[in-house]
Amino acid sequence: MSLAAATKAEDDAMRGRERERRCIVSGEVLPEAKLIRFVVGPDGVVTPDLAAKLPGRGIWVGANAATLASAIAKNEFAKTAKHAVKISPDLAARVPLLIVQRMQSDLGMALRSGQLVLGFDSVQRALQGPEPPSLLVEASDGAQDGKRKLFAISHARGLKVETIECLTSAELSVAVGRENVIHAALKSGRLQERLSMDAERLSGFRSVATPAGPYESDA
Repeated sequence: MSLAAATKAEDDAMRGRERERRCIVSGEVLPEAKLIRFVVGPDGVVTPDLAAKLPGRGIWVGANAATLASAIAKNEFAKTAKHAVKISPDLAARVPLLIVQRMQSDLGMALRSGQLVLGFDSVQRALQGPEPPSLLVEASDGAQDGKRKLFAISHARGLKVETIECLTSAELSVAVGRENVIHAALKSGRLQERLSMDAERLSGFRSVATPAGPYESDA
């Protein structure tokens, strides 16, 4: 992805936190960042549109497994489109996989652009440095000890570092082309905002901590 395209993607992420749409299931008006957009193609197939770029009328569903399952079970897509639609049997399972792929792409972009640091020692130095990161990316299956130590460092410095824990070590490793990735940190910026937004979406499909704030210690 070119720098111009990356910048545009980051701008879109920021707008997704500001614009609001109505969920077809709950009727709630929510920021786009808390919703998944779907479109019905010319062939009648319901297609996820995470980037909100595909042509056609957007159909918005709350970004969590229960709401999507309800939309499918109650035929809400057809009701909203006002005509028959085709729903793939794997639609509910495919949405979180697409979110993971988006996050992996953005993490790879962040690494190539020098915005991402990897590994416990590098993250620790970054937290102790003059320009600390604003986002910690921790593997959901990583040991708690290292996470607590990094939290203690950020807490001691009075930093308000957001933490996301919705990707596994294997998923992080694929994203950055390294093995056994557990800890990563990202500088503040719009790419960080987009990762945070997608982490919030993914957390609705996985039983993990949401990216609402700093990592909480066990104390």
